[in-house]
Amino acid sequence: MSSKYEGRLESVMVDEGDDVKAGQVIARITSPEYDAQLRTAEANVLVVRSRMASAEAKVAQAQADLNYAKGDLERGKDLVEKGWLTRQIYDQRVDRFATDKAVVEAAEKERDAAKSLVLAAQAEVERISSIITDLTLLSPRDGRVQYRIHRSGEVVNAGIRIVQILDLNDVYMTIYLPAEQAGKLALGDEARLILDPYPNSVIPAHVSFVATEAQFTPKTVETAAEREKLIFRVKLQVEPKVLTKYHSQVKTGVRGMAFVRTSPVPWPPNLAVKLSHGE
Repeated sequence: MSSKYEGRLESVMVDEGDDVKAGQVIARITSPEYDAQLRTAEANVLVVRSRMASAEAKVAQAQADLNYAKGDLERGKDLVEKGWLTRQIYDQRVDRFATDKAVVEAAEKERDAAKSLVLAAQAEVERISSIITDLTLLSPRDGRVQYRIHRSGEVVNAGIRIVQILDLNDVYMTIYLPAEQAGKLALGDEARLILDPYPNSVIPAHVSFVATEAQFTPKTVETAAEREKLIFRVKLQVEPKVLTKYHSQVKTGVRGMAFVRTSPVPWPPNLAVKLSHGE
């Protein structure tokens, strides 16, 4: 598990060998730089909101002036037709209405620009807040702490691994088979594992991966005999129900023997599933 951003490790809450749950806090990183950026961004939000409030007030005032000019213009039209108002004064009212309309349009553009600044400032606050949230490292899955690489007080760069967590639901053994045997396997085929620490247990597994490219290839492959030298990597996944029941005994790097079937024959008695406690 790595940090996305640089900072100082304030605390690491787990030790090697600890079981952890998905979402559990693993470590916390502090970064005065991001804290300062957040305060600056929050202050900027207040500034642009104030600018937007002022722009909205200008729009309201300009709209009120426009409404008055519109009413004055409509009244003047009737007065001109009746001869109670000169054409010159009426034309002044027309010009005033046009001017007030332009003022409203300008004020609305200023308000829209201020609104965009507010949205941009809020987005910056959310971006920095997200970074600060990511400074608290959470376990992505259930598992066990395999290694604790850094300790509290150390400065870490972005991408530096803090702890290594073993996924207890993803345990497998890797084997290598010749091309002829690997080609007969299918994903999901049953397998059996016998581990060196537990020689009397037969662990159920299944084929979860067969490499599409050879792990070892001679310099030239021209004959059938040479093709037999091709070796393919195969992963044998331990059954999830076994991992769930015996998670406290799960370890990495354990050696042992693996068995697969290249033809549909029954498992021999000595490879019948046999777990601890006589199961």
